[in-house]
Amino acid sequence: MEPNAEISTTVAPGAAPPLRREIRSWGRDLVIALSLAIVIIIFFYQPVKVEGTSMTPQISDQERIFINKFVYRFEPIERGDVVVFWYPLDRSKSFIKRVVGLPEDTVEIREGQVYLNSKPLPEPYIPPESEDFGTYPATQIPKGEYFVMGDHRTSSNDSRIFGPVPRKFIYGKAVFAYWPVDHFGSIPVFAESVK
Repeated sequence: MEPNAEISTTVAPGAAPPLRREIRSWGRDLVIALSLAIVIIIFFYQPVKVEGTSMTPQISDQERIFINKFVYRFEPIERGDVVVFWYPLDRSKSFIKRVVGLPEDTVEIREGQVYLNSKPLPEPYIPPESEDFGTYPATQIPKGEYFVMGDHRTSSNDSRIFGPVPRKFIYGKAVFAYWPVDHFGSIPVFAESVK
């Protein structure tokens, strides 16, 4: 190269300038990232709006949450999980409740206290103002079914009314609240053991 030679900055015909290439690259990456996010949300998580007060104070009326639709393919449903399921009496409706009894447990309620297999179930998620003092006869839950109840016991249409929920009706686990902002965060599971 000659000492005073100039470097050509002209762009070859048909080649995009560096800035345009950079924008295209960013655009392509953004489209890929959004596509992956949509796939993850569609197949793994689903945003839902809760309607009703049966899960207050943990989950409020009109609250927006994400449910994990894939988790129960890899792990069992546990006592204390907050699940979303098709309402057994009308499969066009979805309900959200807490799993209280597992398959083959015997559930009984005496003056509002839940007993599993004749032992009292600790329920720290129920504030005193949400308790009720009803009864439910000792009933063994069939295999493949779950006894579910709302945390706001005086305002919940649950297994006390429509019976245990078949496993095939449960399609998600409530995992994260994102609106309103003061409820932002993961939804805790109270997996209390019965001793």
